Amino acid sequence: MEKFVTLNASNLSSGSPLPIGFSSPCRKFAVSVQRRRVHVTRASVAVEQQAQTKVAVIRVGTRGSPLALAQAYETRAKLIASYPDLAEDGAIEIVIIKTTGDKILSQPLADIGGKGLFTKEIDEALINGDIDIAVHSMKDVPTYLPEKTILPCNLPREDVRDAFISLTAGSLAELPSGSTIGTASLRRKSQILHRYPSLNVLENFRGNVQTRLKKLNEGVVQATLLALAGLKRLNMTENVSSILSIEDMLPAVAQGAIGIACRSDDETMANYIAALNHEETRLAIVCERAFLTTLDGSCRTPIAGYACRGEDGDCIFKGLVASPDGTRVIETSRKGPYTSEDMIRMGEDAGQELLSKAGPGFFGN
Repeated sequence: MEKFVTLNASNLSSGSPLPIGFSSPCRKFAVSVQRRRVHVTRASVAVEQQAQTKVAVIRVGTRGSPLALAQAYETRAKLIASYPDLAEDGAIEIVIIKTTGDKILSQPLADIGGKGLFTKEIDEALINGDIDIAVHSMKDVPTYLPEKTILPCNLPREDVRDAFISLTAGSLAELPSGSTIGTASLRRKSQILHRYPSLNVLENFRGNVQTRLKKLNEGVVQATLLALAGLKRLNMTENVSSILSIEDMLPAVAQGAIGIACRSDDETMANYIAALNHEETRLAIVCERAFLTTLDGSCRTPIAGYACRGEDGDCIFKGLVASPDGTRVIETSRKGPYTSEDMIRMGEDAGQELLSKAGPGFFGN
């Protein structure tokens, strides 16, 4: 039986909205960067178990990582901004749910089930009525949602680029031949090796941001790449040595986006969260996920895709697939109207093109 830990709004703040990029009020991190050393300290988490004086209006399900909590509090702040009555103590509860992906850190994601490892238990809690809404990192959400759930809301997307972090170098190009980069992402690994074949990549470099920085500090690797969106939401951008351009490192499908799901039969919650939806972000994610669905991508296949609105208002989409060793990278792009139907068509068409170019067996592993 999964154990839920409940954080009450009364435990966390006075009820005033928190700005985007805030630090979690119940888990604080002090991070300072010096040349050749990254300091990461952690305050213990104190979760008071208090008797409930009233039933919460909305129970928000989330993973317990610092980044997941930051995203849950961002959602809470936006709910309060849209519905001031929810600022009342006890109106919103944050319910922490430990997922399979959080429990098993010793193996690559592909070896323990791939997609859905960070969402399955949260979705089950949603379907069972233990929570009212679920907050997900969209890049973790499988292309097919569980039955009885809908995802009508994406919050405004954060910066999609990847950040380079090293104690000794300012960029990938500055790393000496033979240097080791830590990452659990095949997407990052393939694009790194494609441009810098003399570098080594340590796979299964998993854990939250603080864990990875600790490993970097201990000399396990000479550098790592992390999503800039997560570092911004954790107020930890001071650790960044440089930021990779979209041309140098195409992001993961839906990177930087937060999705909010509810049960398909819960019209009240659907209306609550629909009011928070950022339509430009939602359409971009729809395009990228149509691309991923067409490719039937798994954690064993390096895939990247990014849709955005160009200066003329049209959608610009870029996508790629690659071999894990980076020796083969196949890219494509599309441009068209920024509408749902057209963007879905662009994503699907781009996926079909790459399937054709990759040929039989490319996605068979």
